Amino acid sequence: MLKNFFLVFTLLFYLCSCGSNAVYKIEGKLTNLEDPLVYIVYEGSGDNIMDSITCTTPGQFNFELNQEGFNTATLFFENKTKHVTVFLEPQQKASITGNIKYPLLLQVKGSRINEKLSSFYKSISSLIKEETDLYDILTTQETSTGGDTDIAAKLTNVRHQIEESVLSFICDNPKEEASAVLIQSYFIIPDDTRKLDELLAVLDPQIADFYLIKDLSEYSNRAKRTALGAEAPGFSVRNVYGKPFTLDSLTADYKLLAFIAPWCEMCQTDILHLDKVATEYKKKSLDILLISLDDDPKEVRDFLKKDTIQWNIVTDSANQAAVLFDLYNINILPRCFLIDENNKIILKTDNGVEITQTLANLLGDNKK
Repeated sequence: MLKNFFLVFTLLFYLCSCGSNAVYKIEGKLTNLEDPLVYIVYEGSGDNIMDSITCTTPGQFNFELNQEGFNTATLFFENKTKHVTVFLEPQQKASITGNIKYPLLLQVKGSRINEKLSSFYKSISSLIKEETDLYDILTTQETSTGGDTDIAAKLTNVRHQIEESVLSFICDNPKEEASAVLIQSYFIIPDDTRKLDELLAVLDPQIADFYLIKDLSEYSNRAKRTALGAEAPGFSVRNVYGKPFTLDSLTADYKLLAFIAPWCEMCQTDILHLDKVATEYKKKSLDILLISLDDDPKEVRDFLKKDTIQWNIVTDSANQAAVLFDLYNINILPRCFLIDENNKIILKTDNGVEITQTLANLLGDNKK
């Protein structure tokens, strides 16, 4: 009899435990969700995984992933206009509840980071709601010019108050990994890492191994690599004709590196005023190297035959352009670097007018 009891107990335990062996589970129960289609992107150190589901019950969904190695999952709602990020713990279910109108105020449970962030945002819920409402008015409603200005000023003020609250949380919670998340969300300023470095120094060394802190430190180092005044990173590439180029082989007094892409309207050489400067200054005064995400060098060569300017172009064949994009920390297009005779970066811009004005000041007497 006792033997049979243990047999039944073991069988029941086995059946219950086999209901789902998913590594990551996320369930949601949201209000005011109008679009039933929900997307999710799992992110980790490797390739991202994307999935989607249609809510059969309004606002309710379940996602499961039976694959390890992911740190976060970002869920997108309302035709991808709203999102929330969930920090994952293997074998621990995460739950999301609340009003989708205010994504930051969704209550996310299932890990210490999620719960700390949810608690913090709840503590400043009035500011979060005001920010969301003002932004919605500014972007979706027609107002007079004066009204726009007033709303924008209020929005700026509310965002400043939120940042002050975030800053207080970080300083009061240096041992919390949630503080690193808030640093990433609020204090990454492109081309200026001073605030980021200052806040990373506040965090306790006990959490130094948290992946996000490592990512932020790497971001800071990469940004410094191409900061104004830094020595331009060296490289060795071939242009579309197979001619090798290094930074040092560009022997003009000044070098202009222009990172572009064929689908980027603002990247056109005429809009960037590159046509003008290429024909205006002597070769010994200015070298221009275009780095483009084109992946068909033959097509580029055919296009160049029709151009009166002999451009030096590096494309993405053999992954060359991608390497330079990474080396120069390109996260926006277009992006141009002006480098002096000592290989120091003296200008970083996406503005063609700024390029022409700077070169006019530097090379005014060196025209063709």
